Amino acid sequence: RRSAAALIHAEPDEIALLKNTSEGLATVARGLDWRAGDRIVTTGIEYPANIYPWMDVSRRYGVELLLVPERERDDGSRFVPLEDILAEAAHARTRLLTLSHIEYASGQRHDLAVLGQFCRERGILFCVDAIQSVGAFPVDVRAMGVDFLAADGHKWMLGPEGAAIFYCRRERLAELAPLAIGWMNVVDADRYGDYDFTLKPDARRYECGSWNVAGFLGLRASVDMLLAVGIDAVSARLKVLTDRLVEGLRSLGARVVSPRRGGQWSGIVSWTQEGDLPAIASRLRRDFRTEVALREGRLRCSPHFYNTEAQIDRLLERLRSMG
Repeated sequence: RRSAAALIHAEPDEIALLKNTSEGLATVARGLDWRAGDRIVTTGIEYPANIYPWMDVSRRYGVELLLVPERERDDGSRFVPLEDILAEAAHARTRLLTLSHIEYASGQRHDLAVLGQFCRERGILFCVDAIQSVGAFPVDVRAMGVDFLAADGHKWMLGPEGAAIFYCRRERLAELAPLAIGWMNVVDADRYGDYDFTLKPDARRYECGSWNVAGFLGLRASVDMLLAVGIDAVSARLKVLTDRLVEGLRSLGARVVSPRRGGQWSGIVSWTQEGDLPAIASRLRRDFRTEVALREGRLRCSPHFYNTEAQIDRLLERLRSMG
């Protein structure tokens, strides 16, 4: 809990230990007191974990869900403009803005500081799916004005599956009910026979039952390693590797979909190229033990700081041989 708090610049009592990102986002969706006519704004390119909970809220409570669409630049990259998000969120009935810090398919990184300040000035709640950023890029929930954040450990935090962190700003605890009630949400949970249904005064109120102890021990070790390396150093290394990959892909005639301008770049590089993309991904895995994902009709590569320039070059050479 202390390690996770240090990673995102929160306090330990603002961190809950949950199963996955979905549970964290669902906690926000089901825990707020919604009113008919409330408005939720997100993007039209979110991972399903950050779409279906809000669709459920919309259906249950008559809340309006607005998905801001993606646009394409002249160079073929795709992104959701910041100004489009702000324009939709400026609506008087907007209750919540929720989006991924980094979009899973395009790799676009959103400017959380600008979005968070905008929300804070207007009393809008700000929820972030950070599974594609925590562990790879600096995240400061206070400076970025984040109210709620969820991130599973098995992506850029390099931990096991089934071990996630959930952040709830201390000032929002009273507004957010737990998703599920079990034996651990309450004060004096170890006094099994003395029933006292008083929720814990901190983010532990969102933990309803026994932890995945082995998973969280592994996650603590990986987070502590990342903190020792330094997140600034990790993100700087990702810039070197992904710049090399993008340059090589463009030399092969590939169309790089991931935005690379300003602060929109991330550790995710998505592209399209000539050929059967599923077959290319399958052959890379089968014949070369090289893992690339297929997302939204694009190939996606996500190197971490431990990858090398030589590995990037080998991937490019294999793609060239299959072109």
